[in-house]
Amino acid sequence: MLQLSFDVFSHSDQSAPLSVAVLCHGLKGTTSPMFQRLDQDTGGALSRAVRVRDFQGKEGQTLCLGAPSDSLAQVQIIGCAPEDGADSKSEALVMEEAGGRAFRALEKSGYASEQGIIVVPDCLASYAAEVALGARLTSYRFTKYQSEPSKPVKTQRLSLVLSTEEAAEAALSRWTALQAVADGVFLTRDLVTEPSNVLYPESFKNRIEALKELGLDVEVLDRAQMEKLGFGALLGVAQGSEFAPYTVILRHNGAPSAEDAPLAFIGKGVTFDSGGISIKPAAGMDEMKGDMGGAATVVGLLSALARRKAEVNAIGVVGLVENMPSGTAQRPGDIVKSHSGQTIEVLNTDAEGRLVLADLLSYTAQTYKPALMVNLATLTGAIVVALGAEHAGLFSNDDSLAVALVQAGSETGEKLWRMPMGEAYNRAIDSDVADMKNIGGRPGSSILAAEFLKRFVGKTRWAHLDIAGTAWLDKESALAGKGATGFGVQLLDRFVQDHEAQN
Repeated sequence: MLQLSFDVFSHSDQSAPLSVAVLCHGLKGTTSPMFQRLDQDTGGALSRAVRVRDFQGKEGQTLCLGAPSDSLAQVQIIGCAPEDGADSKSEALVMEEAGGRAFRALEKSGYASEQGIIVVPDCLASYAAEVALGARLTSYRFTKYQSEPSKPVKTQRLSLVLSTEEAAEAALSRWTALQAVADGVFLTRDLVTEPSNVLYPESFKNRIEALKELGLDVEVLDRAQMEKLGFGALLGVAQGSEFAPYTVILRHNGAPSAEDAPLAFIGKGVTFDSGGISIKPAAGMDEMKGDMGGAATVVGLLSALARRKAEVNAIGVVGLVENMPSGTAQRPGDIVKSHSGQTIEVLNTDAEGRLVLADLLSYTAQTYKPALMVNLATLTGAIVVALGAEHAGLFSNDDSLAVALVQAGSETGEKLWRMPMGEAYNRAIDSDVADMKNIGGRPGSSILAAEFLKRFVGKTRWAHLDIAGTAWLDKESALAGKGATGFGVQLLDRFVQDHEAQN
């Protein structure tokens, strides 16, 4: 794991040349005392490179100098001034992404060393913790099953250097909460990346129970308890698998009053989705190990809230099942009775996530009387067709909740796009033989899935995040490599922070 520290800028002889990244907020960054000191140490090499290469210090620009002096293996100059007309980002997000680019530049160059330094000038000192967060998130690797990792972390120790002791102490203080969020993102990425022969319902449950050491209360509902509660929709999905299903409830009690209604976060945890009897094509089926991405985000979020001692009451509810074809598997045409008492005609066993969430949503609403519910799921391929990997789909029965979530997504770079809902869509899932059917045709199918879920939330303020396109990426992003992103942990942590500030 990357070791981070916050230090005061100074010049000292090193036994080995250092790798240094200098943040530069426009050309004014080249006038900072720290830049000038490094420029002096390199005989003016930095200022010459800026001039010759027409470096403007804009966001996304990077300038590399290899071995500019005996004590420096490399200097990377990282621009972080947003360009005019670019998509608006919060200043904190710009700096977080700058930290990620700085770490990646130090890693990818031919001069990478075990110890790296990011120089944060005075004008950016208040965002030093966000720079550290970006570097930490970008450092993530999943090499657990590689005897010789193809892309090991070369920079094991990273120091962020600031101009004064006061600035370093302030950054360290802010880093405490941000490190908790980074740990939550890493937990989510680990869970989504694990193969399904390692992470199945019981082993997932065991990993959640280990979080008790953070102060979380954890309750487990087994098959017998769910049968007694009437979880017919969730259990129908699980009945074809050799692995027993579980519902796991995590509680963080951090509000000043235990009587405060909790914020509820619900996650789909299908540890492998073959499609069941409505089996998926072979191509790409390996990716279905990540169909528990919603549950992984909920677990990562609750761990972050516990680590930073968030002053809210929050619960996470995850349904852990495997969807497999077998002689006992659910069949197309079966009718199941949900926890809410409503009956569902199962026309496609590959539309299973909504069945899992149906029981979780009604159980959470009735049992915990939450102030609001947000569920997350890698639910539909249709949302990927609509939004690609740039936004997750947002569906909600409450405008103010939707606005707050969109704002939190904008601030953290985990963007949401609100999708329509309405009675015309809802009627499309009416069944001739049951209260509803679990599919309603291809047109608008991500909306129909949301309308299905809405039938189980009652009058509770509710939002559904379809993260099918954002939980896993095929190419690296600003703050993550190829693979699991941990999407939703930062977004929902910011959402909770905003809630804390208002209460």
